Amino acid sequence: MTALPPGATIGILGGGQLGRMLALAAAQLGYRTHVYAPEASGPATEVTAHWTQGRFEDAGKLRAFAAQVDVATYEFENIDPHAIAYLSGRVPVWPPVEALDVARYRPAEKALVRDLGGQTASYRQVASADELRAALGEIGAPAILKTTLFGYDGKGQVAIDTAEDADAAWAALGKPPRLSTGVPAIVEGRVAFAAEFSVLLARGLDGAVASWAVPENAHRDGILATSTVPAGDAVLAQAVQATALARAVAERLGYVGVLACEFFCTADGPVFNEMAPRVHNSGHWTIEGAETSQFENHIRAIAGLPLGSTALTGTGVAMRNLLGDDGWADALAEPGAHVHLYGKSDARPGRKMGHVTRVWR
Repeated sequence: MTALPPGATIGILGGGQLGRMLALAAAQLGYRTHVYAPEASGPATEVTAHWTQGRFEDAGKLRAFAAQVDVATYEFENIDPHAIAYLSGRVPVWPPVEALDVARYRPAEKALVRDLGGQTASYRQVASADELRAALGEIGAPAILKTTLFGYDGKGQVAIDTAEDADAAWAALGKPPRLSTGVPAIVEGRVAFAAEFSVLLARGLDGAVASWAVPENAHRDGILATSTVPAGDAVLAQAVQATALARAVAERLGYVGVLACEFFCTADGPVFNEMAPRVHNSGHWTIEGAETSQFENHIRAIAGLPLGSTALTGTGVAMRNLLGDDGWADALAEPGAHVHLYGKSDARPGRKMGHVTRVWR
């Protein structure tokens, strides 16, 4: 395994705040970055050496991008896997396209986890209101109807309280078009849980794995609000089992980079919810709260460098997302508060504008 030398260029697909923080971590290690995104600008614009605006379907621009970078990665999973496969034929791309295929398609990730011995919610794939009614007859209600693709931060989801809500729920989901990967929706039985948590790990090119302390997560309107370490006792009791499952997922997929797996803490043990083949919002606390952040370890992993220590820098840490017009000025005046603003000008309700982290020594 040959490590990428300082001065090399790392390509990043996507120009949002995750791309911004990846670029900052790359710069710390002496790398340049080149961002490729459909938008003309974004949070990563100000911190990257090069920016290419282009559609992920534009083979010519992707080919030119590949010729200018030494390795590539992506900051979100809603990218056509064909684009990743195309790039992979020209430059190393991590995580591998197989991981993207699984993570972006809900039925595939649940099938993988079950095959590895993990628990998921009961679910059925549905392509019509009639199929939804039949599925509810099998798994029961309450339930949640979700798109199989393109769902994040609570988008693409409709809660179902009773079986009589089936027609309204299908209409509310918008009857998404049938996709080549399968039927357009999945209905999941609602899970009774005491808490939510996530497992974050990094896997290197040599197969070495490093994982962080498990954060307990709280959501508001489907969007992550806070992540806290250490987690509560109920979560800690399930952390080892959940981490072992996440590691098995990474090894099955030949994964390289940071992987996030979200879980429900239930009376029957950890129940897998979903995975993200990238750095994750619930790992932002690692910038100040761990010896090596998720962003630095992702760069280390895809560059072939040794993974850094994931030990805590204090006795505890909490991260809070700044959503919409949440105030941030007060946090700047608070001793020990670390404020990260992403440079977004339009503070829409629920939009992630930044985060603030507090570490207890």
